[in-house]
Amino acid sequence: MVNIKRKIIGEIIELYEKYIPEIANNDEIRAVVITGTGAAFCAGADLKEVLASQKLPPGEKDFLDRLCENVFNPLRDFPKPVIAALNGITMAGGLETAMCADIVVAAESAVIGDAHANFGVYPGAGGAALLPRIIPHNVAKYLLFTGETLSAQEMKTYGFVNVVTNDDELQDKTQKLALKIASKSPIALRRMKEVANQALDKSRDAALEHEQVLLRKHMRSYDFTEGLTAFSEKRKPQFIGK
Repeated sequence: MVNIKRKIIGEIIELYEKYIPEIANNDEIRAVVITGTGAAFCAGADLKEVLASQKLPPGEKDFLDRLCENVFNPLRDFPKPVIAALNGITMAGGLETAMCADIVVAAESAVIGDAHANFGVYPGAGGAALLPRIIPHNVAKYLLFTGETLSAQEMKTYGFVNVVTNDDELQDKTQKLALKIASKSPIALRRMKEVANQALDKSRDAALEHEQVLLRKHMRSYDFTEGLTAFSEKRKPQFIGK
């Protein structure tokens, strides 16, 4: 049973390892949506798999190593907007997956929490390190220490969720949001995301300088000229991402 589960997890990671670079390099794809099926967005790793990984030979990468190096880190630094559509239970690794997204849309029935503490497990993909950067510090510690969950609406109040929608409208509203974002200049969005992602780790002046440097580059792009021209001609711009 453990071997089967390890194989399934390995196959999922292999899919991400393959498709994340492919999507990043495909100019026709301008936004990415991550969601789940059934009752859960993602309830986290199979704890039996975590236990089994303790028996791996020293130096051999377990699924968490591969997950962080080849899935979570590339998603956090992904050059295109990433939307997480939380269709249900979002806990532990599921919460850490959602934290890799730029925008979070959640169904009303979704419940969100960390849950590692419930089984004496320590978060290894951002639960303790990154959650306090997204929501109030004391709320992050509440979720970490108690293992409790909060509703989608509560997490919207705390700034984790951007949009809460009826369950049966989640897919449609997320798709509309993705299409709206995809209509913008890909190169402008990529540069905005780069500056925004790094801003909290820099001083105010360094962040502003970073923004100015990319602005000067952006002013030489096709999309910059196309956007201004379209505005003056009162038409919809046709961005190409260059």
